Amino acid sequence: MASARIGVDIGGTFTDLVLLDDKGQVTFTKVSSTPAAPEEAVLIGVERILKQAGLRTDDVTEILHGTTVGSNTMLQKVGAKCGLITTKGFRDVLEIGRVRTPTMFDLTWDKPVPLVERRYRLEIDERTLASGVIERPTPIDELAKAGEFFRSEGVESVAICFINSYKNKRNEAVALSAFQESFPEISVTASISVLPELREYERTSTTVVNAYVLPALRTYLQRLESGLKRIGVNAPLLVSNSNGGLSNARVAQDTPVFFISSGRSAGVVGAGRLGEAREDRDLVVFDMGGTTASASLIHDGQLARTNEYEFRAGISTPSRFIKAGGYMMRVPTIDVAEVGSGAGSIAWIDAGGLLNVGPVSAGAFPGPVCYGIGGERPTVTDANAVLGFLPQKLAGGTMELHITAAREAIGSLLAEPLDISIEEAAVGIREVVNVNMARTIKAVTVERGVDPRDFTLMAFGGSGPVHACDLARTLEMKRVVFPAAPGVFTAMGMLAGAVERYFVRPFHSLLNDLELGELEQSVAQMRDEAAKALANEGYSADRIQYLFELDMRFSGQDYEIPVQVPASLGEDAREQLHKGFRDAYTAMYGYASNDAIECANVRLLARGIATKTLDFRDIQSTSNVSADAKRLSRKVYFNRESGWVDTPIIPRALLDKEILGPVILESSDTTIVIPPGWRVSTDKVGSVIASLA
Repeated sequence: MASARIGVDIGGTFTDLVLLDDKGQVTFTKVSSTPAAPEEAVLIGVERILKQAGLRTDDVTEILHGTTVGSNTMLQKVGAKCGLITTKGFRDVLEIGRVRTPTMFDLTWDKPVPLVERRYRLEIDERTLASGVIERPTPIDELAKAGEFFRSEGVESVAICFINSYKNKRNEAVALSAFQESFPEISVTASISVLPELREYERTSTTVVNAYVLPALRTYLQRLESGLKRIGVNAPLLVSNSNGGLSNARVAQDTPVFFISSGRSAGVVGAGRLGEAREDRDLVVFDMGGTTASASLIHDGQLARTNEYEFRAGISTPSRFIKAGGYMMRVPTIDVAEVGSGAGSIAWIDAGGLLNVGPVSAGAFPGPVCYGIGGERPTVTDANAVLGFLPQKLAGGTMELHITAAREAIGSLLAEPLDISIEEAAVGIREVVNVNMARTIKAVTVERGVDPRDFTLMAFGGSGPVHACDLARTLEMKRVVFPAAPGVFTAMGMLAGAVERYFVRPFHSLLNDLELGELEQSVAQMRDEAAKALANEGYSADRIQYLFELDMRFSGQDYEIPVQVPASLGEDAREQLHKGFRDAYTAMYGYASNDAIECANVRLLARGIATKTLDFRDIQSTSNVSADAKRLSRKVYFNRESGWVDTPIIPRALLDKEILGPVILESSDTTIVIPPGWRVSTDKVGSVIASLA
């Protein structure tokens, strides 16, 4: 009996699907996204890709899904009407925050508006001491009064976060149970279920974000599961989380804060696996879609990860150097910098007469002007179409471009006001968006003390391959790798992911006073908890990997660095932790003091080992070349100096030897642009390699 796993990534313009069958055959497709009901594009795509692969709905064993519902809910500020119940005296924690600004001298900066209005932040007179002793139990009458107020005000979701609940969860657990029983129509999130850690601001903010997004993501996933059953797919639905792992849809419905960056992190995981297959361990990962562009770093084969993330406008990055600019989420995540510059980003002229691109995107509807579905303002895609970079038809021939309409829009709205030609305006759009994206790459390299010239740029996404070589030249990077199916690579990355669960518990101690027996006991208890959780996902004990980390810091500091806990907690474990922390601290900050070292939390990442995941060395085929595929040519405008150049147009699957650019490689998922001065070839796993001649 045939079997297949399907990876699905919803983008701002297209929804990508990749199917991996039990023979290692890969099939992919793209369908237009349906923003009003994102699940509809998924259902259309699943039926289409199964037909392409010649399979039935009951052949599907898993649906792996990356969704932008969480991030779009945050970006558009369309989350639930929220309330917060907290300890008396801590009503304003969200506004006090970290008492700092992201940029010291920016007088125009405005603090993000809290996701919960002050009138819906209510206090109750409970108290747990820092020692964990309950001084005042949860007052049920005050809790009921708060719930009645929320009900009368139409509050849809409530966060409960009590001071010191990480030390003793009793009061918060009582409040959670009582609220759920009395007000079942209101969604509720308790901090002990999301982040049982020290620091009231980080814990409150993370819990509130979960409450804010929960109804939207839960409703969406429920609709998607129902829709899949309606078309005959009864396979489990796994959702990609912000750390690049996978979780059961039920987990995503309860703790959506772990899935805000769902999808984009899967591409980084896929890039890491492809890097292993290619024996390329130092990569800058670049993903450009219809709405945003993102970048991440893989150094010596290790993905850059962090335990906190701020969602913000502009360049969004978990970088340790920039804090307080967005909505704090203390959750495991791939360290990805993101900017609102995608193929659908709209080009416009500001009051000073300067050309700008983004952050507003045309999205899937009305889309770029050249799509012919209602868009009237020129976008990056329109510029690429006008300059000849794009074929007449996109998405496997399902969408024909209206290039004349794109020329007219660029001419009337940009070229004429700037008194330049249409081609110069289009080149200007590309130059501006390329600068924006270069800043994103610098955010994960130069700003972290890393020289991008020492790395290979791995580019994917629907539009990444159209811009990658120009970006690499700007950053003086000499080589670019394009995966075998770059336009759907994020969906493919999900097929390389594994089911993961995360656990954390406080463990406060000076390293010199650390009781190794207590640490060993905590590790054993967390291992048992993880084993039970993953057993419910179908993983036996012999198919689970455990990674324990201890959050550590110098005494008196406020932020920790995770250090791997030794496999054996013998007498030398303390020295191993000491060395591990000092090495990690020096690598991050360039020095390490001789101050005492403190421990704060124990973390566990438990990973289920799948019986079948994507291995790039085993892929048999990623695209089908039609029998009438031909090598053609057309005029392409690469830059102002070269003007229009006759450029070979080659189906990507027909590239069988090294050639010198300019050349454009086309396939149904994306277009790869190789400018003059670059050489291009393929490697043993089907990737396209471009290098400066």
